[in-house]
Amino acid sequence: MPGTIVIGFDGSDSGEDALALGVLLCRATGAAPIVATVYPEAYPIGPGRVDAEWVAFMREQSEELLRCARRVLGDDVDADYRTVSAASESRGLHELAEQERAEAVVVGSTHRGPLGRTATGSTGDRLLQGSGCPVAVAPRGLRERPPPALRTVAVAFVDTPEAHRALDHAATLARRSGARLRLLSVVPPRAEVFAPLAGRDADEAFMARARAVFQGALDEALAGLGGRVEATAELLEGDVVDALATLDRRDADLLVCGSRGYGPLRRVLLGGVSSRLLRRAACPLLVVPRGTA
Repeated sequence: MPGTIVIGFDGSDSGEDALALGVLLCRATGAAPIVATVYPEAYPIGPGRVDAEWVAFMREQSEELLRCARRVLGDDVDADYRTVSAASESRGLHELAEQERAEAVVVGSTHRGPLGRTATGSTGDRLLQGSGCPVAVAPRGLRERPPPALRTVAVAFVDTPEAHRALDHAATLARRSGARLRLLSVVPPRAEVFAPLAGRDADEAFMARARAVFQGALDEALAGLGGRVEATAELLEGDVVDALATLDRRDADLLVCGSRGYGPLRRVLLGGVSSRLLRRAACPLLVVPRGTA
């Protein structure tokens, strides 16, 4: 049974980028879009109390933002529009996603980021430090030229439980949408592993062994898909973030990566690669929470 995808909208250009990515994912998976705006909740007592009239005004503004979202999406998109009261935007989106058991939460990039790249703002950063479902981030400017369909899903893969979970999620997305799946592993560049005292021959042997190990893991992962989706496996060389950040819409419509290898189960928690990639990716990025395995 198709689920739901929560799309955070704040009335900005970045909010429209999130709408573009959210609708793309909903159409690809059959999930129902929930477009949400968040306004401050009222505190009845204490130093954090918010004036009730101001809260009512902010709710009206939130409802106006939803009317704006309706105009952006038009009549072709059958979405559920929600105003949410919460202490922060990230908390409001998180709680709505938990309540709806959403398949993903979608946000835009900060307006301070470079055009055509992902760069999370405060809301995205907080969601990416504890969301119970995958979080997708739209590159800045995606609204101007969104992909017509989810045709290629790429996944950053290494032989770790978190990467296998990301692969499972990417494979499910590809199967549901009819997209092609690309498994990508990146071998560290020679400069990072060459030890002059060991000699060039030892360095070449190390690199050959590293490539063989990475390629073997890719081949095994590809075979494990069992032909359920059209898939290819590619071994790249270089800095992992540099290599993955160069992927653009000609290479993939969505890049999937896993969370770091420690932290709460079933939660998104950024590691060194995913956190750096979120500030440089040229195609939409989806981060998958840790599993129980």
